[in-house]
Amino acid sequence: VRSDVMAPEREYYRWTVCAVIVLLIALCAAHMTDRPASSHPHRKTSVLKMDEASLSVINEIEDDMMLYVLSDHCFQCLPQLLGIIPARPASGTPTMVGFVVDTQHALTLQLNSTSAHSEQCKVHFHFGEQGNYSLWVKNLNEPSRVNCSMIIDSEPINSYLRDLMQLFYLESFTVETERLINSELGTPNRLIDASTESIIPATAGRRLRSLDTFRGLSLVIMVFVNYGGGGYWFFRHESWNGKLISFFTSAASMFVFIMGTSVGLSLSGSLRRGVKHTHLLWRIFWRSFQLFLIGVIIINPNYCSGPLSWDSFRIPGVLQRLGFTYLVVAVLDLVVSRDRLNNILSSETWYSVHDVCLYWPAWVFVIALETIWLCLTFLLPVPACPTGYLGPGGIGDFGQYQNCTGGAAGYIDRWLLRDNHIYQTPSSRVVYQTMMPFDPEGVLGTINSILMAFLGLQAGKILLHYRDQHRQIITRFLIWGFILGIISAALTKCSRNDGFIPVNKNLWSLSYVTTLSCFAFVALVFFYYSVDVKKWWSGAPFFYPGMNSILVYVGHEVFEEYFPFRWKMANSQSHAEHLAQNLVATSVWVIIAYLLYRKKIFWKI
Repeated sequence: VRSDVMAPEREYYRWTVCAVIVLLIALCAAHMTDRPASSHPHRKTSVLKMDEASLSVINEIEDDMMLYVLSDHCFQCLPQLLGIIPARPASGTPTMVGFVVDTQHALTLQLNSTSAHSEQCKVHFHFGEQGNYSLWVKNLNEPSRVNCSMIIDSEPINSYLRDLMQLFYLESFTVETERLINSELGTPNRLIDASTESIIPATAGRRLRSLDTFRGLSLVIMVFVNYGGGGYWFFRHESWNGKLISFFTSAASMFVFIMGTSVGLSLSGSLRRGVKHTHLLWRIFWRSFQLFLIGVIIINPNYCSGPLSWDSFRIPGVLQRLGFTYLVVAVLDLVVSRDRLNNILSSETWYSVHDVCLYWPAWVFVIALETIWLCLTFLLPVPACPTGYLGPGGIGDFGQYQNCTGGAAGYIDRWLLRDNHIYQTPSSRVVYQTMMPFDPEGVLGTINSILMAFLGLQAGKILLHYRDQHRQIITRFLIWGFILGIISAALTKCSRNDGFIPVNKNLWSLSYVTTLSCFAFVALVFFYYSVDVKKWWSGAPFFYPGMNSILVYVGHEVFEEYFPFRWKMANSQSHAEHLAQNLVATSVWVIIAYLLYRKKIFWKI
């Protein structure tokens, strides 16, 4: 009896010790600062920031040269003028001009003569972070021929490899700690108190742990990325179209799919318990309103520093989109759901698709919504822009449509909500130099978020109709993943920019939804099989934030600028320090979620 009583206390102390050790390791990693940007004894360089390198252009030609630069990541863009390198004096030393260049993607450097207004040479090169480079421009034996040679003066730092190795050691320690905890105390109990139920599947009152684990993992990744992701460019959102979807930057979008799955399980459980439709409808509206209100508050933080300014009050946001999507999908499911699941005989010809056919009115509604999205996107006339435009505007598309960012999606937001009430600094501003405001959580994209939540709802229907038939559930998840993958391949032509509808998170394009939903179905197979079927994994530690997702999401937004989630760094341009700070902040929220789980405290709305 004494062992049973002491076990929770021992578990609490073990997790606390683990948290302290993780914090110490991260702080130690932060002190491994990057070396100075330049070790060249004859060159004076300014202090370089992250994702920057120093380039010196040395001109040995008796003609002024103009340096243009073009990023490989900028689709159909014109080279941008970086600077002018004066001509070498007739009897003097070569002239040298220093520049700071971006290291995130490969660049094409083009040198044009100011007198002849023609291209003299072109160099394609991928600079390394905080490296020092020289570009020598000289004549060959023939005066009309110009040669450009890139020389590495000092090697770039290998910050990605080094810091990721530190992360590997840190994660290895965390996994080993989790193994030791589970071996001594046993895995956490899989049966949840009925008072904490918000999702009640048809399986004997037991909550699906795999769903909470999937939700928790998505949340943890989202918190880490939102806090900065160590300052690494590959953790940031794509500037516009994306060739490959990074799970790290799409974790927030996975929430939409998981929310749809939860809706199907939760409403089914409530209907089986005899809860009235009117009561459920009131709960749906009230929860949607709360999500929208909380979202508006956390994305307009100036309420802490003075009176609220309506002139720059942003309306769309992540929680606002989640709230409206939840409202539509939950009401739709409530309308078409049945109090008890029909027992369809396996001999029926349509038995293999009865989880779809039983809800055909909902499918008709969602297909109609998607038809509206297609018509508005490709047929709505947008002033001064080509019909059906899906580009970023700015310097993209050779600068022809500078104010057409987002096409119909951007136009609808600016017309309906006005410029001052949508997001002012979209990710397209970095590469494409767009000047128009554009909101990635805008009105038109919400239609496709409804589609994604509905696909998640279909996953919930599979779990309900084939409960305890693990092979049937996994097979159907894989079939859905395959179908959606084929649709994505057809829409994108397996390319980044050349498809009918490219993958685009800013627009929440149709191909983005089908691609991400494909990943979600496959990921759900892994979590369901390993956590709920085989019980190889308890789901810890991601299970704990998955049980308190709203609290962790809102908390990480509100307390982002406070210790221990942020502190003054010795070197703000060190990936190591950013990585340590972001890992500590994310780990603290996981620990908070675990402590709340131990105290049976869950924030439900």
